[in-house]
Amino acid sequence: MKKIPLILARSGMVLARNVFRNDSPTGNPVCGKDTVLTDSLIARLENMDVSSIYVKGPLVWQPGDLSLDEQLRELDHRFEKVRQDPLMNRLYDIYADYLKRSMGDDGGRQTE
Repeated sequence: MKKIPLILARSGMVLARNVFRNDSPTGNPVCGKDTVLTDSLIARLENMDVSSIYVKGPLVWQPGDLSLDEQLRELDHRFEKVRQDPLMNRLYDIYADYLKRSMGDDGGRQTE
């Protein structure tokens, strides 16, 4: 699950949480969890001034974003001085695993 700006929403994505007007979790949801997005639904959400949504699946990659390999190299660099500490090493492993799972098999790049 990840939060994305509505402008990145695409038909076929599945909502991971209920959607509320103005991103406020009070009141009645305007669209329910597990709803499959369509172009017309995305347009309706835009008209309701919904700015972001939570969707299921791997992270959405955009041009200019770091690839999975680049993110893992950056993580290595950030942890290089503390990798001998067992707790920091465990934290590194948790974060690296999260990156790998969230980016998916295609490294976060979605094909159309």
